[in-house]
Amino acid sequence: MNDVDSVADVIAVACLLVGAFFCLTAGVGLVRFPDVLSRMHAGTKPQVVGVLLIMTGSAIRLVGSSVIWMLLLVAAFQLLTAPVSAHMVSRIAYRRRHVRRDLLLVDELGGGPDLYRGDEPADAPPEEPAQAFVESQPDQGTGAGDGKA
Repeated sequence: MNDVDSVADVIAVACLLVGAFFCLTAGVGLVRFPDVLSRMHAGTKPQVVGVLLIMTGSAIRLVGSSVIWMLLLVAAFQLLTAPVSAHMVSRIAYRRRHVRRDLLLVDELGGGPDLYRGDEPADAPPEEPAQAFVESQPDQGTGAGDGKA
């Protein structure tokens, strides 16, 4: 074993350990974070970086092997599927009101037209509770709707 192989092994082990650490933090974040958007962030960002580092460490260690092509495919599919699936899940969670809106710094979908009215669950809390309460109260003493002109 020469010095180049030992340096490559050290780099491969470092990539594997750091990648495993990132995957561990992604798992801890999925368990510990309070809402869907935070969990989606924890499940995609460090997990994808961790898997890519593990693939890099494996490719360094398995140099010259046909397994490297499979590692490249795994890395490519990980880069393509994880962010897209997290985006779709977070949009569905926002529409179904499973998002803690008090934690949002910017709500770009909340200020626009009422696009998601038919996609919310029946037991969803109202967007504006005070306005919903006023609308649910019957008219009292206004004379509206009694047929007199």
